[in-house]
Parts: sequence; structure tokens; C-alpha cells
Amino acid sequence: MKRRILLLTTALAAVSGPVGAQELGFTLDPILLGSAFRDDRALLDTPVAVTVREGEELENRQAGTFEELIGDIPGVSIGGGPRGLSQEPNIRGFTDDQIVLRFDGGRFNFSQGHRGRFFVDPALVQRVEVVRGGGSTLFGSGALGGVISVETVDAADLLAPGQTMGGRVTLGYGSNGGEVSGSSTVYADWGAWDALLFLGGRSVTEALESGDGTSVPFSEIDQGNGMIKLGFEPNADHRIELSYSIYRDDTLVPSNSNAGPSTSNPVVDREADVQDFRLSWDYAPTGNDWVDLSVLFYANRLEITESRVSAPRLDETRYDTVGLEVVNRSSLGTTLPIELVYGFEMFRDTQEGLRDGVPRLAFPNAEATTVGVFAEATVGLTEGLDLIAGVRFDSYERDPNDPALAVAEEEFVSPRIGISYRPNQNWQVFGNVSRAFRAPSLTELYNSGLHFPGGGPVPDNFFVPNPNLEPEESTQVEIGTRFDAADVFRGGDRLSFGANVYYASVDNYIEQEVNIFGGTTTFSNVDSATLWGFEAEVDYDAETWFLGGGLGIARGENDAGGWLGSIPQDRLTLEAGLRPWDDWELGARATFAAEQDRVPAGGTAGEAYQLLDLYATWAPTRGALAGGTFRIGLDNVLDEQYMIYPNGLAQTGRSIEISASFTF
Repeated sequence: MKRRILLLTTALAAVSGPVGAQELGFTLDPILLGSAFRDDRALLDTPVAVTVREGEELENRQAGTFEELIGDIPGVSIGGGPRGLSQEPNIRGFTDDQIVLRFDGGRFNFSQGHRGRFFVDPALVQRVEVVRGGGSTLFGSGALGGVISVETVDAADLLAPGQTMGGRVTLGYGSNGGEVSGSSTVYADWGAWDALLFLGGRSVTEALESGDGTSVPFSEIDQGNGMIKLGFEPNADHRIELSYSIYRDDTLVPSNSNAGPSTSNPVVDREADVQDFRLSWDYAPTGNDWVDLSVLFYANRLEITESRVSAPRLDETRYDTVGLEVVNRSSLGTTLPIELVYGFEMFRDTQEGLRDGVPRLAFPNAEATTVGVFAEATVGLTEGLDLIAGVRFDSYERDPNDPALAVAEEEFVSPRIGISYRPNQNWQVFGNVSRAFRAPSLTELYNSGLHFPGGGPVPDNFFVPNPNLEPEESTQVEIGTRFDAADVFRGGDRLSFGANVYYASVDNYIEQEVNIFGGTTTFSNVDSATLWGFEAEVDYDAETWFLGGGLGIARGENDAGGWLGSIPQDRLTLEAGLRPWDDWELGARATFAAEQDRVPAGGTAGEAYQLLDLYATWAPTRGALAGGTFRIGLDNVLDEQYMIYPNGLAQTGRSIEISASFTF
């Protein structure tokens, strides 16, 4: 198997598994960034901080949640606690809908406190691109912190050379929580047509336990995920692809799933149902430098029902998104070579909240419409120096479907300019300045009704709508360098590393203000803020052994000089491993997170922690088990009791993870 790790700085193609590294060696072919940049672009020509994980690197993690899948990337943390259904991304201190999530190219815009943003089984994920920093020039509202682009597996990822049909069955078990998982995938390529069918599920059958043996109550869950993909290529110029997926989970959980149950956090019987539809057309006529067209229509529907256990009450949450994107790429053979990517995007979000069948004012019935046009040019000033300049114009409208509340309308321009300098084939120096924004959500603008009941001298607290909210705005600066080369210290080795610093100023921060004795809660544009930090990654692969590491340091203050409460802990990750035989890979990962004592006044500090994970992979190429891949991992070897700041629950303790995958 071919093991590819792309750290901040790398275009690594390291080989392990059934074919020996000495047989395949290393290549210097660049890894291309596609879905997160609307264009295939080599990493060493990209003027932003970005990490890609794909294939075997993801599978070796045996992840049951997105925190286990991508939560240790520098600058990234996944909040929400150990329950996967409540996990939400954090990039450099930007959280929730300050980050754009894309699944197979389409936006997934739902974000409501403690209800999570990841509704896909990690077993279905083939590739994740994480772009850190302002990305509104290409992706519009919400890309203050960056973009997380998730691609699911397709037939081309699984078919062996010369194979036209195949299948894969995977079974897994995790000792902490008694987690049982399984999936079946069948796939085929008949020339003009290709297809894939995936069915998978996982169940946490017992309460999870943290490092000190304390149970995480109501952490059992049943999940299921299915997907069908059909592709049609009538000729080399066209590809049409249709996909449909459905995700469901069912569990008893506290209403705020990042905390334990209490009288103010009642247990609910939750069921979630998420459906996604994608239809895409790619057209790239041979020999035409002007047309490389991608058209995507997507629609997703989310429905969550929560039935309170202690007393009858049924909450229903519905969120629909429908979108269309048209993107073209052109190469201009002028005096200076110019690569253009340009297009338009439109999408509409509709939400509805019900409580016992009548409108739930805390999640108001409303819809949001956004239209954007964008263009970005990469100009080759010299053989090694590129100038990247882009701009996007967005217009959005928020309609509360209530004549008593005003419609919110706004426009925003998001420019970006950057440079990429390649002094030689191994080095890159880059920098960029960008503007980014986030439009206020429908809930922030229009929610009303009871927030929480009072008691004693404290009156009942009610939401107050604020249709006059301005969008959050940010100006961001980033400077970095990358290096990637083979045969550095010995023949056949590979060294990749990189580092970057960033600075972001944010205006019109939207915060929830709770007036306890006034009995009101509202969202307001309040403080400005500044966020800054440093990120670095390194990877060295000597074929029979490898080393790697990542470092993230983040800071953030409001305009009064107080610390922001969303800034993640400083964190160092290390990885090392051996490939003692062609079919084996043995590895260890260590995480060192510092104490987070830079917290807002009255806030709770995050404690330091250290983690050690061990893993082994065996993929025999001969004998009765050829075609199988067997993995075993020991997570949190030291049974550390720890929280990821600013979570409200401890993460899971020690767990043995075992899985077996068979292809045919």
C-alpha cells in the first residue's frame, strides 16, 4: 500500500505495506490541491497554509470521530467533547460557522450549538483538505478561519490496476465504549460508466470512560451511513457524476451534549437524519486552454428530533441547503503566463424549528440567500515568482418570514493578493493578504422566545431579535516557507518541512449577551479582536523508518486586551515508526498540549496533557490472507485524564482498536 502524508510543507509520497519502499522508491511528483482551491494546484505553488490527509494515513487512525481523524493538525482542534455527534471544528480560534465545511464539493452550512457539524462516517472519507486562514475570496461567507473540504471514497480510489469490479468489507472493534463498526463497499468501472455502493454503521454499546475511569453518561449511540455514486464519461472531455448519501444516528444524550445531564440539561431521545444529493458535470475539451469547466448542483437536508425524557416535549430542527456552483479555469498564453479560476455560486438555506408542533422561536423559521461571483489569477512574473490576485463579491439576504422583523441585506467584497517564490525546485517562500467575512446566521438575527426559566430573584430569560447585525470582517496576513526534497541525508530518503506565521484582525465580532437580571439574551456586534500565531510541520522518511512532527501556537485578544475564550492550547505532536518488513508498519504518536491559562476573566483554564498512541498495520501480499489489511492500535496508552480546551467533558481514556479489511 502506498502511504501518503501531506503535512503543511510536504508533497510526500512515502511507501509502505505490501510493496516494499525500495521497489517503488520516492517520486517528486507534486501532490495537487483540488477541492479546497477550485483548481488543481501543486502544494509548493500555493501561498496559504494547508494540510491534506488521505488514503492509508486516514485508515491507519481507525477513527470513529472527526477529532480522531484530523484533530491533531497544527492550528486545528475539534471541540464538543468525546461524543462525535457534538463535535465542531476550531481553526486558530475561529469556530463553528466561522469555518466553511464542504462535503464532496457542496457546502454544509448547518451550525447550532452542541448539535455537531460532522454527519458522515469517517470510514467513508478518502481525503480531507484543511486550508487555514481567510478563504472568502473563493468561498465567501464563513471562511474567516478557513475551509475544511471532505471527499468521500469513489471507485477509482479502490480499484486495483487492471481491475474492473471489486469489493471491500471492513470490521472493527474499540474496547472503550464497546464500539463495533462495519462497512461493505462494492465498486466497478466499465469504461464509460463507474459506480460505488457503500453501507456502513457503528455502535457505541457502552458508556465511554475517561482516563480516571469515570463514565461519560449517555455516550452510547447507533449510527448508519450509506452512499451510492454513479459516474458517466461519454468521452475524454466529459464526466457526469451523481451521488446520494444518507446518515442517521439514534441516542439518548443531554440536550447540551458537551456536558453531563442535570436539571437544566435534560436528557433527550435524539434522532438525526441527514441526506445529501450531488450532481456534477466536468468538461475539459482536449487542447483547449480556455475551458476547464466544473458545474455542481447540491442539496442537503438535516432533520433532528429531540424528545425530552423527563417530561413530554418534542423539539424538531430542520435545515435545508440548495446550491449551484459554476467554475471555469483558463490558461492565457500572453507575455506573462496567467492561470485564471473564476465563476459564480448561489445557495439558499432554509431552517425551521418546532416545539410540540408549533414554531420554536429560539430556532426561528427563516431563509438565507447568498449569491457570489469570484475570480483569481496566478501570474508568472518570472520563472520562480508567481503573483496571485483575486476578488469576490457577495450579496446576501436574510428573510425571517415574519412581517414584524426586518429583512437583512448586505454586500461584501473579499480581495486577496499573494506571492509564491520558488528559488529552486525544493523551496518555496509565500505570503498573502486577504479579507474575509461571515454573515450573521438566521438564529443570531431572529431568534426569540424563552431562553431559560428563572428562579428566585432571577426572572425568566428571553431572546431578543437583532436584525441589524453587521457581518464579521477580518483582514489577515500570512508569511511562510516550505521545503521538500529527496536524497537529503542518504539515498532514497525524503525530507519535508515548513513553517508559517499569521496575523488576523477581526471587526464586528458577534457575541451572545445575556442579561441575567434584565431577563434578556441577544446577539450584538461587540469587540474587535486580533489573532496571531505560528505553525510548523516536518516529516522525514528513510523508507524503513520515519519521523514527523507538528507544532501549533495560537494567541487571541479582544480590543480591551482580554484573552479570547476560543483560542486552542499550544500543542506539539510527534510521530515515529518502522517498516521492518514489506508488509508491516509500526508507529507511535505523541501529543503534548500546554496549559491554557490565557483565558477571559472568570474563565476556566485548560490543563496540560500528554498522550501516547501506538499502532501497527499488516497487509500481507501472499498466502491465504493476501488482500487483507489488519490494524491494531492502542490509543491513550497512559490512560491520561484530559480535556481539549474549552470542552466541558473529558476525552476518552485507554482503548484498544482492532480492524480487519478484506478486498476482493
